[in-house]
Amino acid sequence: MELEFFQSFTYEELLLFELPIGPLEDPTWTVMIPGVTQLTEKDLKYRLQASRAKSIITSDSLAPRVDAISAECPSLQTKLLVSDSMPPSVFTFYREASTEHNCVRTKSRDPLAIYFTSGTTGDPEMVEHSQSSYGLGFVASRRWWLALTKSDVFWNTTDTGWVKAAWTLFSAWPNGSCIFVHELSRVDAKVILNTLSTFPITTLCCVLTIFRLLVQEDLTRYQFQSLRHCLTGGEALNPDVREKWKHQTGVELYEGYGQSETVVICANPKGMKIKSGSMGKASPPYDVQIVDDEGNVLPPGEEGNVAIRIRPTRPFCFFNCYLNNPEKTAASEQGGFYITGERARMEKDGYFWFMGRNDDVINSSSYQIGPVEVESALAEHPAVLESAVVSSPDPIRGEVVKAFIVLTPAYSSHDPEALTRELQEHVKRVTAPYKYPRKVAFVSELPKMVSGKIQRSKLRSQEWGK
Repeated sequence: MELEFFQSFTYEELLLFELPIGPLEDPTWTVMIPGVTQLTEKDLKYRLQASRAKSIITSDSLAPRVDAISAECPSLQTKLLVSDSMPPSVFTFYREASTEHNCVRTKSRDPLAIYFTSGTTGDPEMVEHSQSSYGLGFVASRRWWLALTKSDVFWNTTDTGWVKAAWTLFSAWPNGSCIFVHELSRVDAKVILNTLSTFPITTLCCVLTIFRLLVQEDLTRYQFQSLRHCLTGGEALNPDVREKWKHQTGVELYEGYGQSETVVICANPKGMKIKSGSMGKASPPYDVQIVDDEGNVLPPGEEGNVAIRIRPTRPFCFFNCYLNNPEKTAASEQGGFYITGERARMEKDGYFWFMGRNDDVINSSSYQIGPVEVESALAEHPAVLESAVVSSPDPIRGEVVKAFIVLTPAYSSHDPEALTRELQEHVKRVTAPYKYPRKVAFVSELPKMVSGKIQRSKLRSQEWGK
């Protein structure tokens, strides 16, 4: 099957699966399954086979990957190419396309989109969102966390195939905000900073990894005349990064926390007091609690599972299910709550403090250690560009903290043993002494997902020989 030309679209390399619902000869509507641009052939084949998608839209650079695996995807019937170099006949077709459009009447729980989860602990799962509720949930977050107005120009650097990019489309457009798009073939701090200096961007949203890179630059060389609101999500915000960004730009950095299954769960909205290191308060319309493994609500200050109340009333902006996996859907619910798989504590004032994923928590000599706490402490040392903390086997303590560290250029030639001792002592001073990394490895880079999140699971599997 040849790739068919579709239309010219230079906006960004787009990868989008389409899954027609109903018989092929009479499809009722189309469910979109966005895919990020860095998917490998293995990734593509898994997603196409799992979703049984009937059509795919891809770009010039990604087309060879699609061709390489399409024969192994029997459901795939149509391939559409978004190209910068198309014959004139295609442009004619595009100009003369019919303006008539018949809207399909759908029910509120009918599927709208399917997102594949991050896959931090295994194969990605398909998260199904409904026609009416998904977009409405972002309307709430737009008012509460993004604080967008009709005069704002909003730039979200996230790949359009990632769920965080939906926060741009569904949050900005209902309010008439302008969406700024820049095709970034790779993350380049100087390109991002020059873009912010050149264009009237008022609101910026990046994953924390990008802000870590930005604060390594001399930000005093840039003038951000329009920038007034900055947001981050996808990883826990290190206080050190927030403080450096605010000190050098004068703009606060507001954290938001959510999942592929939800919209924003917790956030620091504009105007609310920020407690450095906290991921803020519960975001409407969710009732967020900290619960034990049986679904019982824990008192303030105790660490437990981050959970969203789904009974007796299921939140309207909440995923339908894990598609084709009723067992996982059922396992995610406990005692009237949806269990996010992440751990935190909530203080009396309603602020949540992230500790890590359930499978990331390190149990060393009966001490429960959240990797984010150690990573935040390491981030305050000038030698550390970024780090990932995981458990490592130990014959006496069961497991200990191990830190994989990417050094800043200024410290790349330092003596490793002396620097290890210095960093260990630094962590002991910044946080509880028992949390310091007893093992340290200096690496050139950390394994990351296409969204930019660090894959602790790969490092943990490496340590435990799995």
